[in-house]
Amino acid sequence: MKRLPVIALVAAMLLLAGCADGGGTADPDRTDGTEADGNLTVPAENGSSDETSDSSGVDGELEIHHIDVGQADATLLVEPSGETMLVDSGDWRQDGAGVIEYLEARGVDRIDHLVTTHADADHIGGHAAVIEHYETERNGVGAVYDSGVTSNSQTYQRYLDAVETHDVELFVVDENDGFEFGDATVDVLNPPAGESGADKQYNSVTLLVEFGEFSYLTTGDAEADAEERMAEEYGSALESDVYHSGHHGSSTSSTRPFMERVDPAAAVISSAYDSQYGHPSDAVLEDYATRDIETYWTGVHGDIVLTTDGEDYGFETEREFSTDAGALLEEKRSDESRAALGPPIHVTPAPTAIQ
Repeated sequence: MKRLPVIALVAAMLLLAGCADGGGTADPDRTDGTEADGNLTVPAENGSSDETSDSSGVDGELEIHHIDVGQADATLLVEPSGETMLVDSGDWRQDGAGVIEYLEARGVDRIDHLVTTHADADHIGGHAAVIEHYETERNGVGAVYDSGVTSNSQTYQRYLDAVETHDVELFVVDENDGFEFGDATVDVLNPPAGESGADKQYNSVTLLVEFGEFSYLTTGDAEADAEERMAEEYGSALESDVYHSGHHGSSTSSTRPFMERVDPAAAVISSAYDSQYGHPSDAVLEDYATRDIETYWTGVHGDIVLTTDGEDYGFETEREFSTDAGALLEEKRSDESRAALGPPIHVTPAPTAIQ
């Protein structure tokens, strides 16, 4: 894990921005990018506990909160000791408001680990606000983890400005990295080590979280090419109890060879009910149904909280709905059919004639 000099990353970002229009409402997701590097390794702030309470070898429960942020991603992990990790922070239009409200409602007073899966504005939209809030109003942000592939968007610039303003440590990670998260271990499986280009999706940070005998895989927006590399490199080591579906359930992710390696019992999809991109894709839901994967979708279930003691796990959802992928596909198609009909036509009745 390499510490990234923020000033170097800011310079790289500004160089990109110099080639772009600096208007106030520019597209937050222009894809120009460059890679950044650093030179210092550090351990996680908190070590793992030696205490055990059951055969899983861990004490207490790990919580994984999939926050309903619409067509975006934000996931909070809380380890039994209270150590926290926030993976992404929602869309730029929300500016972190919903995420901060969710964290505050659950008494989160510090973000120990803030993970940037990649620089798209629907994943880092709340980063600047979260850093500002926790550095000024609460107990701070321990460290930020980034793929090192930058963006020239204003959203990304604000994120880097917040890191620099509050002197938060920023680390570039790749597949050789991992860290302890209380009683859990976190292994970085992507981006690949070495030169890997400037594609944000290909370099999306992928985490395998293990807690006792339980495992959880989250891939950000990693697409087919990244999934192919990981499937070839890690094989059955990708197998996980729960899979956070890549790229909001897009057909560009959750490819069949990859899913054969992951082989999850349950999956969580983070996307809007009325996603303008059609997420989750019909093909993905059909494949999940064929594999009999218990499927949760923030678009219908709202906030989705996964809790595990290291052996067993369970889900709580904000709204009740079937977790059968086939039923979710039917619901999605019925909504699309209603949308295709268009809004109802309101006809103003003719005035009644005066006799």
